[in-house]
Amino acid sequence: MIYYRNDVRGSGVDGRALVATARRLLEAIGERQAALSLSLVGDDAIRALNAQYRGKDAATDVLSFPLDGEPAPAASERLLGDVVISIDTARRQADAYDAPLQREIYRLLIHGLLHLKGHDHEAAAERRVMRREERRLADAIALPWPY
Repeated sequence: MIYYRNDVRGSGVDGRALVATARRLLEAIGERQAALSLSLVGDDAIRALNAQYRGKDAATDVLSFPLDGEPAPAASERLLGDVVISIDTARRQADAYDAPLQREIYRLLIHGLLHLKGHDHEAAAERRVMRREERRLADAIALPWPY
């Protein structure tokens, strides 16, 4: 199950396509049965989350909040975690890459999902593994990867 929320009016994002893509990506990472919370917000909201949870008072493109992976005792599904994407930052990045906004949102979703699965990009070796996985997932959804 994908729990989807778009807090940005007139964002231009195709929510149905995004949810369908999220489902395909969950399958590609071996999490077909897992649930995901996916939120689209503006820069102000993501900046507040970034400050609260990471101590960084700045907007960012995507934040991931992994959960422990175990369902609550009465729950019938396992929630993988939350991915929060800033439409404002995604739009600026898409413009810089000369890419459609929807495509940039997919790229950020891939990045966020990999963080939920424990991937990181702080060290060079981790960064190489994460980039390889990003490209694999982009291929799984036929997303061009010019980044």
